[in-house]
Amino acid sequence: MKRIVILGAGESGAGAAVLAKKEGFDVFVSDMSKIKDKYKRLMDDHEIEWEEGRHTEAKILNADEVIKSPGIPDTAPMVKKLRDQGTHIISEIEFAGRYTHSKMICITGSNGKTTTTSLIYHIFRDAGYDAGLAGNIGNSLALQVAEDPHEYYIIELSSFQLDNMYDFRANIAILLNITPDHLDRYDNCMQNYVDSKMRIIQNQTADDAFVYWNDDPIIKRELEKYDIKAVQCPFSELKERGSIGYIEEGQYKIEYPTPFNMEQEELSLTGKHNIYNSLAAGIASNISGIRKENIRKSLSDFPGVEHRLERVTTVRGVNYVNDSKATNVDACWYALESMRTKVILIIGGKDKGNDYNAIRDLVLQKCSGLVYLGADNTKLHNFFDPLGIPVRDTHSMRECVEACYEMAKPGETVLLSPCCASFDLFKNMEDRGEQFKTLVRNL
Repeated sequence: MKRIVILGAGESGAGAAVLAKKEGFDVFVSDMSKIKDKYKRLMDDHEIEWEEGRHTEAKILNADEVIKSPGIPDTAPMVKKLRDQGTHIISEIEFAGRYTHSKMICITGSNGKTTTTSLIYHIFRDAGYDAGLAGNIGNSLALQVAEDPHEYYIIELSSFQLDNMYDFRANIAILLNITPDHLDRYDNCMQNYVDSKMRIIQNQTADDAFVYWNDDPIIKRELEKYDIKAVQCPFSELKERGSIGYIEEGQYKIEYPTPFNMEQEELSLTGKHNIYNSLAAGIASNISGIRKENIRKSLSDFPGVEHRLERVTTVRGVNYVNDSKATNVDACWYALESMRTKVILIIGGKDKGNDYNAIRDLVLQKCSGLVYLGADNTKLHNFFDPLGIPVRDTHSMRECVEACYEMAKPGETVLLSPCCASFDLFKNMEDRGEQFKTLVRNL
């Protein structure tokens, strides 16, 4: 019996364990951290052996293949030992793909992944399609393949997941953009990160589609290096040569495979970045044969994504917006660009090698104040203090919200769009956003 070892027992790891057990493997799960009770119960119900708080080498190094959680870096000691001995390491998505023939609609990019994935899922479900949501959001793909199979899977893919995918094939691959992110995981080498993102088109055939942003300079450069077999479906804000999705004279238009248009004003998502997200989602849905009236309705009534430009409330004439998902500089740029009032910007957290020059001009143009929120705000002080904008230094969400309340004037917007990861002060970006919303609503 072939032995599968799974490192990490979160959503993807526990789901992979259930699928591996169903397919007849000898399965062992190991997690250096504490495993959540719901995943312990899931594994116990399927009689899967697991351990937490340690990695027992004797039970791991004898694996025929290892499924690694995307959150575990290649520099982890156990991963290095496995690689040194030649053990094949894959992702949960790669493993699940071996046991299904369902259609895969896969979305990646530095920004906009969750919104676009959620919007496509919304369109498919509203149209009556049998679709599952997986990857970075939704339930484990492997668990769905094992116990709740669907005809279509809408999958948000991070660069970390793509790194350990080899034979998996996306029927529709969507690449929204490529800007610096997670460079600390890629030896601070942008090309390494770019190469990871481009893996989304590997294994595509002439029967597949590749949807991408035509205005992204990095994508344009990279495309010259690849022999792309899939049908190319580029989109852009304005009609350009080759773009099959664009905005023209206030109309949202898609040309392929069948013509589709609607008023731009009818789109539920606003802001330049959401034009791109809506175009990518509409193209993928059109390619999948969803009826035009269904696409039009869903693009008009999509409620948006939690923690992404989420309006919280208005207090004393000040709008509060939760954009905790903005964990890189480019995401913050899009958030600031969409603002129509003066802004008190909350910024800070675990820096991933950020270059803040990209938002410097927008900060000068839009911001009446900056509130730093992090364990160590030194880099923020060094970059932003010389701009001459009022700043406050805070080290907890309570301090932060109190500072914003004192600084903001009626008619302004308090925007939590941190540019950084959340792990210095919070469990994750959701925790950061939830704390912000709770404290703001209690003002």
